[in-house]
Amino acid sequence: MEIGLLLEYGWVLLVLVALEGLLAADNALVLAIMVKHLPDEERKKALFYGLAGAFVFRFGSLFVISYLVDIWQVQAIGAIYLLFIALNHIFRKVLFNKSTTDEATESGTDAAVNKKKSSFWFTVLKVEVADIAFAVDSILAAVALAVALPVSGLPNIGGLDGGQFLVIFAGGFIGLVIMRFAASFFVKLLHSRPGLETAAFFIVGWVGIKLAVITLAHPSLGVLSEDFAHSTWWKATFYVVLVLIATLGWFLSSKETEEHSHENPIKELDNQLGK
Repeated sequence: MEIGLLLEYGWVLLVLVALEGLLAADNALVLAIMVKHLPDEERKKALFYGLAGAFVFRFGSLFVISYLVDIWQVQAIGAIYLLFIALNHIFRKVLFNKSTTDEATESGTDAAVNKKKSSFWFTVLKVEVADIAFAVDSILAAVALAVALPVSGLPNIGGLDGGQFLVIFAGGFIGLVIMRFAASFFVKLLHSRPGLETAAFFIVGWVGIKLAVITLAHPSLGVLSEDFAHSTWWKATFYVVLVLIATLGWFLSSKETEEHSHENPIKELDNQLGK
């Protein structure tokens, strides 16, 4: 693989790691709150079983998607879905000033008040379903970024070029690792710079636009030129805007104020993950 190609693949993987980290932070806290009613040992087991199931699901679904990814209808659905979850989150954040973490905390509190404690295996099932929902977001975002990469020359895996498949797989796997082991760091980052959460969903929406461009440039549609969708100019524009969104999310995000310093979800997360 040429140096230029390696750099492009490496850059996409770094973007995926950063995006997965920000999205996994909220996801991890949601899962932690879902299992908080269980005893310590069962809590750890529920998270382990849930994340193990999520890994199997991500790996299996990746093979399925690899065969369907070139179908423009599938690309269109993926683009619409990514745009929907981005706009939905931003809409709720702007109008109601609520994040996924806030809603999860409220639902967790309500559950504690009502003392509706699920059984161990039912909790595992809920964690599994939540993991699958989170996986759909991350896999679609990874696919949208990876399919625009040049062909690596590696043997195909499933229906995708080997290099593209490995980038998507690495992104999904790293997302699970972050959710289990590095989530408290990203929760801390989001807690001190809350604007990064909104920036992450802006990035998801921007990735959705990228997938929409690929869809419109599909030979079966031909709305946009296929050369444009894979042009250096468009790729440069995409990554410049992506970096700009992340930078604005960082610098325009006010740091946590002293009066809210007691509302620290990090200790809660560490407690639930057994750290």
